[in-house]
Amino acid sequence: MGNVGISFGSPTSGQGFDVTSTVSQIVANLQAIETPWQNQLTSLQSQDTAFTSIGNDLSTLSSALSSLNDVDGIFSQMEGSSSDTSVVQLTDATVGAVAGTYTVVVGQLAQNYSYASTSISSSDTLSGSLVIGGQTITLSDGTATDSSGNTIPQNDTLSTLASYINAGDYGVTATVVPGASGSQLALLSDTSGASGAVTIDASDLTDSTTGDAITFSQQQQGQDASFSVDGVSMTSSSNTVTTGIPDVTMQLLSAAPSESVQVEIATDNSDVESAVSSFVSAYNTVMDDINTQEGDDASGNPEPLYGNPDMAMVQEQLQESISFLAPSGSVTSLSQLGITTNDDGTLSLDATTLDSALDGNYGAVVNFFQGPGSFGANLTTALSNLGSSGPDGVIYLALQQNSGTESQLSTNISNEQSSISEQQSQLTTELNEANYTLEEIPTQIDEVNELYSAITGYNENPNG
Repeated sequence: MGNVGISFGSPTSGQGFDVTSTVSQIVANLQAIETPWQNQLTSLQSQDTAFTSIGNDLSTLSSALSSLNDVDGIFSQMEGSSSDTSVVQLTDATVGAVAGTYTVVVGQLAQNYSYASTSISSSDTLSGSLVIGGQTITLSDGTATDSSGNTIPQNDTLSTLASYINAGDYGVTATVVPGASGSQLALLSDTSGASGAVTIDASDLTDSTTGDAITFSQQQQGQDASFSVDGVSMTSSSNTVTTGIPDVTMQLLSAAPSESVQVEIATDNSDVESAVSSFVSAYNTVMDDINTQEGDDASGNPEPLYGNPDMAMVQEQLQESISFLAPSGSVTSLSQLGITTNDDGTLSLDATTLDSALDGNYGAVVNFFQGPGSFGANLTTALSNLGSSGPDGVIYLALQQNSGTESQLSTNISNEQSSISEQQSQLTTELNEANYTLEEIPTQIDEVNELYSAITGYNENPNG
């Protein structure tokens, strides 16, 4: 702390001194103790800004990576097409599907068993019992009951009976179909294909209004779909087929035994290449920001994180993760995907090499990014350990440490400023009093002189 000299001038001049300027000089010297604290606080806040920026970069990189190592992400679907979508339509093709062109011939579609009652008036009530798949529904006195004793508190019309059947578990779906000679109760088996037959026994079911017996007849024979894939004959109880081409779901829409439908399965290279490009770009943003911290700013001063050990750790672990070699599989490194490391640590992507890798062994590329021990899993762990998320992220811990130091510095500065403010107030009062005394000295001298003259008769001013 420097010294402040107070110039009082001539003590008999009566001019005093500049109190405000003098107090300001003293306060400025007192405030000098805050300067190292303030400089350290500013430096830490600059570090926080840089740390936060790089933390955000790592978060963006993690998001870009997640689209590649998420089993339900970009790799989960493949492209597929059908030469005749009125016969065969593709609904799903997962990563396990083998790319290629397949010939599909649909001989017949699968269909459900269906049954229909004789026609009665829709308003007629029913009595007796109806057995569906071994379960008995007994109708009497306007109330429907099943073999478990459950009832419907309504009149037993065809509509009421259909609602009751659909609310239960009878293996069929019931519909009231109006016709010219009355309404019919239609029953459609819930099980598609040849194995979906349902026993219907209406021998004790009667139209109470007319007294006529109600009977059921089979309207449609259930059957399995028959089709072939590349000449191999197959059957399916459903028209949604998952067994024809592994990991491919097809919908059979119409029978066309004389038509060969070409189904093509292909890798979705464009979306994967876009995701890989985004990953490379996100990684380069991280490295560019880290590289910036290794130099000087525009004014020639070191960047906030220059020489920071936490930044060195982040850089080292990222570079180790990028150089990771998968322990198994035909794709074990990024270089096989056209991704190489530049001298400054950033990455370059050769799209042609990547496209060839996807065409040559799509599954191997998927395995490189996904699953235990993969490149994607290893880098995901590294990013979690480096980022700004608690409780163990390197950047998170660095920010927490800075925050503690910043809090103490702010407290010190605040306390010092309070002390200086009190001293400033006290100095101002004391110096104002001293200045007033100096300004009064000439008047006091004059008073003494006048008193002396009065006592001695001496006149200091004989011409007066």
